[in-house]
Parts: sequence; C-alpha cells; structure tokens
Amino acid sequence: MTKLTQLNESSFADVLKDGITIAVGGFGLSGNPTDLIQIIRNSGVKNLTIVSNNMGVDGKGLGILLENKQVKKVLASYVGENKLFAQQYLDGELEVEFVPQGTLAERMRAGGAGIPAFYTKTGVGTPIAEGKPHEVFDGETYVMERGIVADIALVHAHTADREGNLIYRHTARNFNPMVATCGRITIAEAEVILDEGTYVDPNIIVTPGIFVQRLVQSTLPEKEIEQRTVRSRGEEGGK
Repeated sequence: MTKLTQLNESSFADVLKDGITIAVGGFGLSGNPTDLIQIIRNSGVKNLTIVSNNMGVDGKGLGILLENKQVKKVLASYVGENKLFAQQYLDGELEVEFVPQGTLAERMRAGGAGIPAFYTKTGVGTPIAEGKPHEVFDGETYVMERGIVADIALVHAHTADREGNLIYRHTARNFNPMVATCGRITIAEAEVILDEGTYVDPNIIVTPGIFVQRLVQSTLPEKEIEQRTVRSRGEEGGK
C-alpha cells in the first residue's frame, strides 16, 4: 500500500497539534526536511518541543520556526549558528536542554528500539548529569539518560519507494535514520520516489518502511550551506 501523500497542510492536519514533540533530522543544514519544516511553519502550531541536532541558522532550516515563535523547548547538541536562538534563550522565551551529540543520537535510537533508558559515562560530573540517576558499573560511574519518543518525526531521504523504505545521501544520513525510528508518526520527504511497483533494493535500505507512516515528494529547493568557504580559481594551496 502506498504511503505517498500530498505536500500540504491538510495532509497532516490530523497530527499537527499545539504542544507536541517533533524530532527533526539533519546535521547543520544538510539533510534537513526543508519542505516538511515549511509545512510546520505554515500550520501555525505552537508551544512545540523540537528534538534535533541543531536549530538551523537564522531564517533557514528550523530557524524559521523560531522566527514564527512556534517553539517552546529545544533538545539539541549544537546551536552556535543561530543568533535568534541565543537571543530567545537569553530572554527566557525558550527552554533549552543541551544534550551531548552522541547521547542525543542514542536517546533517539533507544526510543525507537523500545528502550526506555540507558547508562553512559558522557556528561558525568558536569551540569548535564545534574538531577539524573547515577550508577556504578565495574568501578566506573555512569549517568542514566532517557530514550526519546516523539509525537512526530520528520526526515529527509534521497530515495524512497512507495512503501516508505528509505536511503540517504552522504551527510544527510547522520541523524535522519535515528530520527525516523523514534517518532510515533514518521513523515519522510524524498528527492527521488520510485515508480509504483518498484522497490529499493533490500540490501541498501537504511530505514525500513515499517518506521514510516507518510511520504511526500521533496520540491528539491536549493541546498543551503551554513558558511561557504571557497578559494580563487587556480589558487594553489589556499594561499
């Protein structure tokens, strides 16, 4: 049965509600589900909790949700590229839970695998671990971290079939696979969607379609770069 649906607000009106938690794929601006983020913005839902490696940059990626004052809380590992994010945090408009990058990835993976919590050494003895249960294993102290299960997960894939089997391209594979598993409802946008009756080779599937409930065709907007660094043509050694 095809999971392909139309890219518009009405296709997701039944799941987009105020106060929900949304996990979002991407690493920097690479692999951001740009079209789906725009749908969230256009829907006007507010008081959102966003789980993502970062919050995009000003005016791009998840930054557009901050501009529209739709976000109440953020769980992220890196936010240094977004001035508006910093300002809203300092002004007390935004609650922020900083999570070490590997821990964030594992929290989403655990949530998707039905694991409610796990122990890690990362963050022990720092503010990250304050107020969390600790345990000693083999003479080493570990802190307990909870798995993350989001109401909705949004991911960007390179190729998909209509059953929702996904493969990613290069850096876009960084967080999208974990995000895809941790949503109660996972919505994927894909650059290439195979014809009906044609399927992704099982040997290269990264996210099995069982994790994906809805699929949309990406409009292939220009892929943004946070900080473009170039050198003049013919310049040797960058000097």
